[in-house]
Amino acid sequence: MDENKARRVVDALRELGTNADLARVGVYQFGIVVRLPDGREATWDSDDTAALEAQVMRNGMLVGFVPEIEGSGDFTEEQIIDAIRRTDYDQPIATRRATAPPPAPPLPRRGGLFRRFLGGFRHE
Repeated sequence: MDENKARRVVDALRELGTNADLARVGVYQFGIVVRLPDGREATWDSDDTAALEAQVMRNGMLVGFVPEIEGSGDFTEEQIIDAIRRTDYDQPIATRRATAPPPAPPLPRRGGLFRRFLGGFRHE
C-alpha cells in the first residue's frame, strides 16, 4: 500500500474511533495496524500485494488472520475503511460482519505538531 494512502486510511479510521496506526514494515513498505482491545494487533496489507488481507498477532505470535478479501485489489479508500471496520476478529480465521459497528469517539491523529516534520513535508 502506498504510504500516503495508508496514512489517509489510518486518519479516517481514527476519526471513526478505531485504534489504527501506520505500519512501517520495510523500506517503502507500509500497512495499517489495528490495535484490538484484548492486546492483539491486526496488521493489514503489509506484504506489498494488491489484495487486502491481515495477520493477527499477540506478543509476536500469529494467533489469527484475515483471508484475502476477494476483489479488494480494486477497492477505494472508503471500501478499505469499511472492510477493516466490519472485520470480526473473534475467531482465528476472521470473518466480516454484515454491517460496520457504530462509530466511537474520534481518536487524535498521530504525530501532533511534528507530523509534517516527521514525514519530511510529503503529506499534510
